[in-house]
Amino acid sequence: MLGDLARRDHTVSELARPYDISLAAASKHVKVLERAGLIERSIVGRTHTCRLAVEPLQEAYRWLADYRAFWTDRLDALEAAMRRDDEARLEQKR
Repeated sequence: MLGDLARRDHTVSELARPYDISLAAASKHVKVLERAGLIERSIVGRTHTCRLAVEPLQEAYRWLADYRAFWTDRLDALEAAMRRDDEARLEQKR
């Protein structure tokens, strides 16, 4: 649903349509996303329109970027250590 909302605003009915869920289930899902601060909902009459809340996602992206760099470095170091270990084993067999 977040991916759909990244492209444009949707009603709850539009969000539910591509999934094999009831409108009630979609509404519950939307409420969870709204409580999490990931979407904003406006109500006009009986129509509930959802919009992606960009700022919380941008904050999460910035926070995760630091960890992405850390883990990329760690995984690169692990890969290098494993290659050295493999090369050492091959040398011992010769």
